[in-house]
Amino acid sequence: MPQTANTPTTSLTSISKADFGYDQARHLLWRAGFGGSPDQIRTLADWGPERAVDHLLDFSVGSYPEPQASDFEASIMKPPSEEELQAYRLAQRNQDENAVARFREDRQRRERADRQQTASMQRWWLKRMIETPRPLQEKLTLFWHGHFATSYRTIENSYHMFLQNQLFRAHAAGNFGELLFAIIRDPAMLRYLDNNRNVRGAPNENLAREIMELFSLGEGAYTEDDIKEGARALTGYSFDFNTFVFNKNLHDDSAKRIFGKSGNYDGDDFVKLILAKRQCAEFICSKIYRFFASDTPVVPGSPEAKAADSVVKQLAATMLKARYDIAPVLRKLFLSQHFYDPAITVSRIKSPVELIVGAIRSMRTPARDLGLLADALDRMGQDVFFPPSVKGWEVGRPWINTSTLYVRQNVLNYLLTGKTPVGFDAMANVEKYDPTILLADLAAADPGAEHDPDRVVPYLLRFALGGTPPGQRIDTIADFTREHGSRMTPPVLTGALALITAMPEYQLC
Repeated sequence: MPQTANTPTTSLTSISKADFGYDQARHLLWRAGFGGSPDQIRTLADWGPERAVDHLLDFSVGSYPEPQASDFEASIMKPPSEEELQAYRLAQRNQDENAVARFREDRQRRERADRQQTASMQRWWLKRMIETPRPLQEKLTLFWHGHFATSYRTIENSYHMFLQNQLFRAHAAGNFGELLFAIIRDPAMLRYLDNNRNVRGAPNENLAREIMELFSLGEGAYTEDDIKEGARALTGYSFDFNTFVFNKNLHDDSAKRIFGKSGNYDGDDFVKLILAKRQCAEFICSKIYRFFASDTPVVPGSPEAKAADSVVKQLAATMLKARYDIAPVLRKLFLSQHFYDPAITVSRIKSPVELIVGAIRSMRTPARDLGLLADALDRMGQDVFFPPSVKGWEVGRPWINTSTLYVRQNVLNYLLTGKTPVGFDAMANVEKYDPTILLADLAAADPGAEHDPDRVVPYLLRFALGGTPPGQRIDTIADFTREHGSRMTPPVLTGALALITAMPEYQLC
């Protein structure tokens, strides 16, 4: 395909080691994780593409506590026992208002505790993303959370959200088919899409519809009849407390016709029929491509659209050959010449999670108050465990508006300095940020350069932005350092980083 200035190569041939340097390693760390510090970037650049990609795909690397079932309270929203229900009904019949009030107060207490646990889980996951030695695993957990979007606001059970989060982590780069089989048994998803109400004689179509439209095939690959029959196949798939149950007596065991094939299908058969359609691999690969490579809107039929379509089809072929394993697809993409094409690099708007976690991991700032960071994520439009709908979050340009840009700049300044819009973090004087750590790699390569503003400023711009901004903005940084005597002290470096992170280019990765 003839290339234009904005049309990337469609080649999935591996990039050579000679063509894989600092900028490519930086790009890989941002897309396959949440950014990297200068020394991490240099390490991956020295390793070369194959070792770098294989390292990121190795989820056994590094020591970090694995999530445990006991990390959170499992029984906060435990359904009332039969004895408790009988006591409540008796109190209602006897018009015992005090007893009824106690039951309601207990329910409200548990609901408050559950909301508090959800907030605690948000801080817990944010901490994992910041600290993990396996950033791709957490990045994929975030990807699946947006793909199989489920909101606490609907299910109102924090432990079910925790179990689902664990499910996504366990299958992060595993087999998509296995994940799809698991999702029709996931209590959070079953409740979110009302499949616990999907019974023989009164099928609920929500899960069947979204499994095909949003989770596996996309629009146009199925009919309304397929939805109706798929819903019948999923009847009886429900949960009891925190465990999946198949209610055989509520399952429609009569014949069904899905995708032109007939059989006495259940939920697993429905998933198998979906996986047998090539559109499934192409749809999932298109979602992977948009998340990790390019989410830039393109005009249908344009050279850019054709290039993206070509790459997705090649990735789908890899997925089918690997029988729906995700890791080979990611490896193919992360090693490809296409992935490092100038039209792909530094072109995606960072999601709020990428912005905050990436700033901490790359610039090595203190994480400060995780509660404040979780609140900032909400105000920037990415409240984890609360996606806005079953479609997940709209990515790219919708992340940026006058309100969210203000929060983005404030949260970056907060990480660098501890300053909030209404004062300073109470721990700011204790958790002081020392940005000189970012210059260690520069000093090792060129002793003395870490004290020279003319060397430090371009170095920081390349590290933080992945490129060089317009000259006027470079002059702003240079003027700032000159105003402070051209001495690269920690306060001057922090100020320079504050100016850099306020640039429009910092919103991109």
